[in-house]
Amino acid sequence: MNINATLIGELIAFTVFVLFCMKYVWPPLNGAIEARQKKIEDGLAATDKAEKELERVRLEAAEQLKEAKSQAADIIEQAKKRAALIVDEETTRGQQEREKIIAQGHSEIESERSRVTEDLRKQVAILAVTGAEKILEREINQAAHSDIVEKLVAEL
Repeated sequence: MNINATLIGELIAFTVFVLFCMKYVWPPLNGAIEARQKKIEDGLAATDKAEKELERVRLEAAEQLKEAKSQAADIIEQAKKRAALIVDEETTRGQQEREKIIAQGHSEIESERSRVTEDLRKQVAILAVTGAEKILEREINQAAHSDIVEKLVAEL
């Protein structure tokens, strides 16, 4: 290969071009590339930070949800206990009312029975006196012989 003036001229022109590019073209390109790399690194760091924050918030939300479920379960349990207590109280009150009504019925029956028994005794005494009058064919004075009538009523 022959080294001639054209090749030397091209070599000088290429060297000047390279030096020009190194002095005026490469620094702005390198600055832009470095700025872009810095921006990308900051974005990745922010993404990592956001992912960590998101995970922390998810854990916090899960914990709050668990706590809310626990509180809801406690409230439901308290409501069930209160409902059972109310049912028990009303059952007890109903039984007391029933016993009161039954006792009142028994006392009414007993007083009615006593009244009927007393009426029946009086009617039997009247029948006995009427029968004795017919047997003796004379009238017995009920006021005069009230002790005999009372004794007769007591025996019946």
